[in-house]
Amino acid sequence: MNKKTIAIDMDGVLADVELQIIDHYNAAYGTTLTKESIQGLSEEEAFNGRDLLIEILNKDNFFRTLPVMPDAVESVRELQKNFEIFIVSAATEFPLSLAEKVAWLGEHFPFIKWENIVLCGSKRIIKTDYLIDDHCKNLDYCIGKPIMFTAFHNINQTHHLRVNNWKEAVAVLNETL
Repeated sequence: MNKKTIAIDMDGVLADVELQIIDHYNAAYGTTLTKESIQGLSEEEAFNGRDLLIEILNKDNFFRTLPVMPDAVESVRELQKNFEIFIVSAATEFPLSLAEKVAWLGEHFPFIKWENIVLCGSKRIIKTDYLIDDHCKNLDYCIGKPIMFTAFHNINQTHHLRVNNWKEAVAVLNETL
């Protein structure tokens, strides 16, 4: 029997990109942003325009040093028992991130085979049974069942099934078995 498939986004789902961006932004611009202070804002609103955000995301080692989301490693291991897991990241927007993301996954998720890592541009090509992502721009095109992972920029979005953390994600997916 073939296992159902799950595509899991990296940034904002496996990796705490919010915290990393806030830390870099505060250090570079002398601000005091917190996760709480940017809730409900778009990325452009939270970080004063796209140019500053792009500058931060293009720094060497930005993606290589991202913190792991709480319970992510254990949860992906748990899901791997019953699902085929693919890590899917729209990484080509930031070409420096490609090698950093592969290295990051090798360090934190060494049990994910290289064949199950998909670094792409648009996620519209991904055809899995489930997609866990923090961006509606990806979830809206999901062929399977979209699952929105809560992030500051999607708090006000309500048109996808939402999970707030990895324990909730595992519970939702295990209910489908």
